[in-house]
Amino acid sequence: MDAAMAAVVREAGAFGGLLYVLPPGDNALWLAIVAGTPHEFATPWRRVTLSDPMPVADAVRERRLVWIGGQEEMARRYPRPALVLPYDFAMAAAPVISGATLQGGLVLLWPGAHSSQLSPHERDAVERGCRHLGDLLRQAADRGDPLLPSGRPRTLAPPAGRIPSPAEAAALTAFVDRLPGGSCALDTDGRVVFITPAAAELVGADQADLVGALPWEVLPWMDVPQVEDRYRAAMVSRRPQSFTVLRPPDTWLSFELYPDVSGISVRITGTGPSEGPPAPPSAPAAGPSRAVLLYHLMQLAATLTEAVGVRDVVEQSADQLLPALGAQGMVLMTAEDGRLRIHGHRGYRGDLVGRFDAVALSPDIPGSQVLTTGVPDFFATFAELRRAYPSTVHEDGMASWAFLPLIASGRPIGSLLLAYSRPHAFPPGERAVLTSLAGLVGQALDRARLYDAKHHLVHRLQSALLPHTLPRVPGLRVAARYLPAARGLGIGGDFYDLIRLDERTAGATIGDVQGHNVDAAALMGQVRTAVHAHATAGASPDDVLTGTNRLLTDLDPGLFTSCLYVHLDLATHRACLATAGHPPPLLRHPDGRTELLPVPPGLLLGIEQDTRYPVLEIPLPPGCVLALYTDGLVEAPGTELDDATAALAGLLEHADPADLGAMADLLVRHAPAPGDDIALLLLSPGR
Repeated sequence: MDAAMAAVVREAGAFGGLLYVLPPGDNALWLAIVAGTPHEFATPWRRVTLSDPMPVADAVRERRLVWIGGQEEMARRYPRPALVLPYDFAMAAAPVISGATLQGGLVLLWPGAHSSQLSPHERDAVERGCRHLGDLLRQAADRGDPLLPSGRPRTLAPPAGRIPSPAEAAALTAFVDRLPGGSCALDTDGRVVFITPAAAELVGADQADLVGALPWEVLPWMDVPQVEDRYRAAMVSRRPQSFTVLRPPDTWLSFELYPDVSGISVRITGTGPSEGPPAPPSAPAAGPSRAVLLYHLMQLAATLTEAVGVRDVVEQSADQLLPALGAQGMVLMTAEDGRLRIHGHRGYRGDLVGRFDAVALSPDIPGSQVLTTGVPDFFATFAELRRAYPSTVHEDGMASWAFLPLIASGRPIGSLLLAYSRPHAFPPGERAVLTSLAGLVGQALDRARLYDAKHHLVHRLQSALLPHTLPRVPGLRVAARYLPAARGLGIGGDFYDLIRLDERTAGATIGDVQGHNVDAAALMGQVRTAVHAHATAGASPDDVLTGTNRLLTDLDPGLFTSCLYVHLDLATHRACLATAGHPPPLLRHPDGRTELLPVPPGLLLGIEQDTRYPVLEIPLPPGCVLALYTDGLVEAPGTELDDATAALAGLLEHADPADLGAMADLLVRHAPAPGDDIALLLLSPGR
């Protein structure tokens, strides 16, 4: 297996690769072999589920080769891995198949200088290698051999280099010693395998202490982000890198890194704090340091996981991105029905941004191409922007702009504009970082739009199921309140209703269907309709609940419902109540005294078909207030129900009965944080 892995890496012209195994019946790929790169680089992806937004997961799940031609393409299509490895390299991921059976996945890595496409020879080598590896994995499974290593993934040793003759070794030593400054060599794990006396003197340590050690571990002053970051960049991109670091107290050293398949050659020279190291050939811009990058990643990812709706995505993105990236303006937009839709902005005048909201999309609008192609645009000057969009007027006061695609499920759903008030260059490393960060925003925006759509549907459904207005009943004052739960979709099964029976009688009901979902809301509508039908047919309170219970047991919805029904006789000033497992109501007498009514308990609706519900008859004098409520008004974690009900009675007792609306607001305002729905119905008979 190791020889086959080394062969496919070599024949494809790649510098490294990762072999993943898919155990039978598992939905995750497990890293088995690492070649040509330190295994620590692959640690975040030792296990990749088939649903992860990763190239190898897509390749295996869709049984196709996935090609990533460079850093910007990786940032655009797969922002999460691009943020962890923000370096310039090319990648191919392919399924490892034997016959028709998936055995795993293969990832191959090429230097950043690779062309933007795989050559036919390279593609053929990848496909042949995957078939061979698939057959070997199938044979190993048939033999009962373990497919996964017991510890960390196996790391293949780099190809052995040519061993010089004694004369060549002496000449090489003399050559290195004649070079200015000092030199050392690192293996593929970053450990020092050779260092000249001059280099040891420059870094201020003994050769014996350095050989075999990681430089940033044995030299505390090298334990700074850019050192390990540039080492990783050299190993992943296979391009020269450089950095300058201070050796305390006042010695500045320049390091140049030259990587190949066997490790890294390092040249060390003294320099000044204001001097940069000599630029190695074809060295790309360094871009942000690893520590800064990971900080931005963690902060943005953490905040966006808390974003609920589109407004949250806009605000949290602006709070994180503008100060972190040094930008002064941001606009988040999408295309809807051929028009530009502005979802939010920061750092721009509202009237300026508002002129673009809902305008028809056209090639003349800056950034319009990003919305359709998903390819970012960067403009370091207004002249560059004007060349791309000739009709653009410079009216925002900014000097540089980045139009970044918002990608979700592999397609552009919008764009993010970042604007800078001073001229700003966009080196390749930074372009990839910005594109990756925008990818995270795009995924959050996609979730937020779905949430907003569901939330809108919830409100429409809830308003359709609850009464829009309560009927006017002569001699009866009424106030009602409903608050949805603070969690989930915000939809639940709490309901209330007032039913006018004739000129002097009415029915009032309140109830709570178990659950906080569409099923609960649908059942709530059925219960409310059943109660209304039985009440208007002239049924007594116990018969109203009995008939409704029979309906629910016939429907067998799998949900239970509490319900309280009250028959109000305003001519005789009496009320008759029956309950199906619902919290008993409170009665505030005209003198202010408040009591919990002892309504005989009845079984919840929907449990047993042949259930009877005892009733309670009470006087209902003019000026009293009858409070019907659901348990969300009184129940809270850590609070005894009796104490909470007593507190509610106290509020009712001291409230002004002349203003039922203010009384209802007071009771709801002092309710626990609504982890559950709250419904409240206040009834007060007059003379």
